[in-house]
Amino acid sequence: MAAACRPIDRPADWPSLEEIRRYVSRVRTSLDDGLATAFSFGAAPKQEGVPASVLLNVAIEHRLMHAETLAYMLHQLPLERKRRESRSPGLMARPVMPAMLEIPAGSVTLGLSRGALSAFGWDNEYEAHHATVPAFAMDQYKVSNGQYIEFVADGGYENRAFWTEEDWQWRAENGIQHPAFWKRIGKRWYIRTMFEELPLPPDWPVYVSHAEATAFARWAGKSLPTEAQWQRAAYGTTNGTEIAYPWGMAPSHAHGNFDFHRWDPVPLGAFPENRSAFGLTGMLGNGWEWTSSAFAPFPGFEPVEFYPGYSANFFDGRHYVAKGASARTAGCRLRKSFRNWFQPHYPYVYAGFRCVSP
Repeated sequence: MAAACRPIDRPADWPSLEEIRRYVSRVRTSLDDGLATAFSFGAAPKQEGVPASVLLNVAIEHRLMHAETLAYMLHQLPLERKRRESRSPGLMARPVMPAMLEIPAGSVTLGLSRGALSAFGWDNEYEAHHATVPAFAMDQYKVSNGQYIEFVADGGYENRAFWTEEDWQWRAENGIQHPAFWKRIGKRWYIRTMFEELPLPPDWPVYVSHAEATAFARWAGKSLPTEAQWQRAAYGTTNGTEIAYPWGMAPSHAHGNFDFHRWDPVPLGAFPENRSAFGLTGMLGNGWEWTSSAFAPFPGFEPVEFYPGYSANFFDGRHYVAKGASARTAGCRLRKSFRNWFQPHYPYVYAGFRCVSP
């Protein structure tokens, strides 16, 4: 690290634990006193023209986003430096068979309407618009570790034909031969979870970078879905309407692996009720899902004045949209308009994928 980039503060410069606790207590008291008005959308007081409800949601969601990305960093700490938690109760592993399901042609809504006063969204979620999606087929489940290991065994990381020029250069320069969470000891594969190493569970979703997901899809003779295809498969119905969640109109913690209830993935068939109208399973939770769509503004995009670079700084063609949720994604971010994004060579995001074919 260059000298100019090194932090100059020392532990002695930081506030004491007691000061931090007093500060947290004051802030929580102030927030509690203002919640009754701050969450009254449309009628709440404003700060510099912005409703307090919007600012509070920005603060809460941004904190929850960083709680998830902090987990990505904590995951890389040596296991012996962590206080090991007891594992969550295991879920019944239900046998799943890889299959592709047909999604009929139809229209899909992307984004939020600015007229929806009761809803909060980030600037990249606006403006709501419709897209026509031709018929396609999509994997019923996320690609599993067991499926991905076939790609590894078949020399997928050594075959340049499956990788873009930029992705191949990244793979070669960094000596990448397998997913970041995998480890090989002798002839056996293991996976690094948050608190321990386990024999690689073949029925867990694989977590990989966008570059690796794209290479697998090419090896399989398929592709990653576009954002519109993913949206259509998750929220569309056979009668042409759209629903708020793949399983229906009401949120439910019983439907998936999300909202901080677990640290690690669960078997792909663990939540059979988490099923879209077209039969696709597990589209919310248990890992974000990569799309082939570059992160870009929707028609009518307007950056918010109080945070103009939140999305616009990443409209560079070098970040890709991820949809769904991971085990460490807060429940408030399960809304169907939410868009996550990462650059294609970041290997530590809790993101998997499923493939599509025309």
